[in-house]
Amino acid sequence: MKHGIYYAYWEEEWAADYRRYVEKVARLGFDVLEIGSAPLPEYSRQEIQELKKCADDNGIMLTAGYGPTYNHNVGSSDSKIREEAQDWYKRLFEVLAELDIHLIGGALYSYWPVDFADADKPEDWKRSVEGIRRLAASAKQYDINLGMEVLNRFESHILNTAEEGVQFVEEVGMDNVKVMLDTFHMNIEEVSMGAAIRRAGKLLGHFHTGECNRMVPGKGRIPWREIGDALRDIEYDGTVVMEPFVRMGGQVGADIKVWRDISRGADEARLDEDARRAVEFQRYMLEWK
Repeated sequence: MKHGIYYAYWEEEWAADYRRYVEKVARLGFDVLEIGSAPLPEYSRQEIQELKKCADDNGIMLTAGYGPTYNHNVGSSDSKIREEAQDWYKRLFEVLAELDIHLIGGALYSYWPVDFADADKPEDWKRSVEGIRRLAASAKQYDINLGMEVLNRFESHILNTAEEGVQFVEEVGMDNVKVMLDTFHMNIEEVSMGAAIRRAGKLLGHFHTGECNRMVPGKGRIPWREIGDALRDIEYDGTVVMEPFVRMGGQVGADIKVWRDISRGADEARLDEDARRAVEFQRYMLEWK
């Protein structure tokens, strides 16, 4: 397994200098930094080269995450939006390839956060399957896997359980489209964490971790031993990226709905130490080889 963390753990705004976090996570004992995709298509050649060199120099693998905007919804009922989304992702894939990023995960089948007033699950599902099938063909040219993140009912209406994730991926029928599970969302929706992981089985392509309270692993009540046993049973040896959100303020706090200081006033040094301990804990609980 390769263990990582999402850069926004330290941020109040989505915009960030990812190089700073590459260096930080390398010092803290991580293998992977997950970065946000939104700004990447606008990166200059120099920015791409500098980020790639920084990751290489620090021995850090990069993965990408994305909560698509309304205009990047490949399953939209508006054909113009669907085409705009496909075009945008094609530009993104070119940059991901230059950064040697081979995995992007999130609600790529829809947009985030969803306006449920217009939700029509059967029709949205159908268009999303078609949209992801097209998207996967574009991504395959660059050896990029797409992680279909299963979200809780308050953030999406399309994929809420591992069972639905598997059904969706099987309907798409492309070998670079994978199920992506997240312990925060699983805690809300799944009857059994272990059973959900086993249901995903060989289709599991990316795994997000975090406590039920959005703190780093080890500071809540998620059943980590059960999760580790299930990952061992399916012989999962991919990326495991923690996605904690503990700070109020800014667009990150507003979008993630952090309405109290979960960090309890932690400064950056404290956040760093919590992350360092969390990756040690995660390796201990989840590694099976």
